[in-house]
Order: sequence, then structure tokens, then C-alpha cells
Amino acid sequence: MKRPNAKYRSIFISDIHLGSKGCQAEALCEFLKANTCEKLYLVGDIIDGWQLRKKWFWPQAHTNVVRRILTASKRNTEVIYIIGNHDEFLRTFLQFHVSFGHIAIKNQHTHTGADGKTYLVVHGDMFDGLMRANRKWLMFLGDSIYNSLLWANIKLNSIRRRIGLPYWSLSKALKTRTKRTLTYIDNFEEHVADYCLRKGYDGVICGHIHVAEMRDIKGIRYMNDGDWVESCTALAEHHDGRWEIVEHQPSIMVKETHTRLTALEPVG
Repeated sequence: MKRPNAKYRSIFISDIHLGSKGCQAEALCEFLKANTCEKLYLVGDIIDGWQLRKKWFWPQAHTNVVRRILTASKRNTEVIYIIGNHDEFLRTFLQFHVSFGHIAIKNQHTHTGADGKTYLVVHGDMFDGLMRANRKWLMFLGDSIYNSLLWANIKLNSIRRRIGLPYWSLSKALKTRTKRTLTYIDNFEEHVADYCLRKGYDGVICGHIHVAEMRDIKGIRYMNDGDWVESCTALAEHHDGRWEIVEHQPSIMVKETHTRLTALEPVG
């Protein structure tokens, strides 16, 4: 059944990849229309500069996402844009301390939760082993392979829809079944937790690896909001301090729109 509209204290979304064919812009517009908040965090890779440099791709649905975000910012929603590696071109503007409309642009931000804890909000590319080893060429290669998988996934799900089957993510399935990928994810999460321990944060909110997750690592609350290419997930903070990963099932992929929630009660 369709979940009623919700109003949260904060919503965190990342890895939208506007400008790429894998972006599920229609689904995000559905989600933003149905869910409002006091603070909206765009946690990196919102615009895919890497793909746009290769070939310009910007359909109306992508413009609609930008308009919906700008409209929210005009209606008293505080919007904070955290820069990622795919939209790193925006870092040029940081030295001028500019904002776009009512949207603040930052490398990272400290979010104070309703639970009184402090959370580092950062895209996460700084914790990626390939970025730290200065092997960006490998990341570009991986990005090309990933986008090929997404293209194949679109074709596969077109067939699945015709025979009445729900959406299924090929690349997500490969991620969860490949030992090397799981090791990469574990290493990423460990690096994030170690950094937060050194800096005195209670937790971290990030994206980058396209895997939504909430768990405690060494006393640090690690929360990843996933992506809007495959999983269509967001991290939501309630006014009473509860955190949720909200997974939106796009109505364009199934006959009925619904959301599945994974809840985590406040700690302490």
C-alpha cells in the first residue's frame, strides 16, 4: 500500500548522478514530493560531472529534480550541498564562499541530531582507498564498467516489467556476492569510523559507495544513505531522534508505489 506523506527533521540523499542515464530522477521527484523536512542534505555526487564531460545528457526529469530542491529551499527547508567526487568541479566555488539561491555548498558539515549527538556529514570519497592512493584512473575505469552494468540492468528490468516481475538490481546483486567488493566496503566503513573517532564525532553520515547501511563501528554510528541510481534510498531523521533508511520503490517500475523502512532506535 502507498505510504502517507511524511515530514522529517532531516533528510539525507546522495549519489543522484544527475546527467547520467542511470539516474532515477522520476523516482526522486516522487520521493521529494511525498516527504518533506526542515533540513535537506545533498551528500555528494548530485550532478555527475564525469558523465557530462563524456556526453551531455540532461532530460526534463533531471531539471525537475533541481526545481523541486530549489522550491524546497524557498519554502523554509534548509538545503546543504556536500560536494562529492563526481561533482568536484563545484569545489572551485568554495573559495568564494558562495551559495546557489538558498543552498549552501560545503566540503563537509557537522550535523547536531535531535539526540544531541554530533555527526560528520561528508560524501566519503576522501576515505576511498583508490582516491587516497591517487589512482583516479581506476575510478574512471570502474565508473565506465558500472555505467555499462546500469545500461544492461535497464534492459533487463524492461523485460521483467513486461512479465510482471519487480525491479531487480544486477550491479547491487554483484556487489553483495563478490568477496573483493565486500572487503572494499568493510575497509571504507572502517576508515570512516577511525576518522570520526580521532575527530571526536559521535557518528557519520555519508554516501559514495551506493550501499545504504546503519550500524555501530567502534562506538561510532555509521550511516550511509545509499543512492538514487539503483536502490533509491534516503536517510531520514525523525523529530524524536529516531533514524531510518527509507527505500522508495518507484511507481514507474511497479504498479503501486510503496516504501520499505529499516528503523534504528536512538542510542543512549
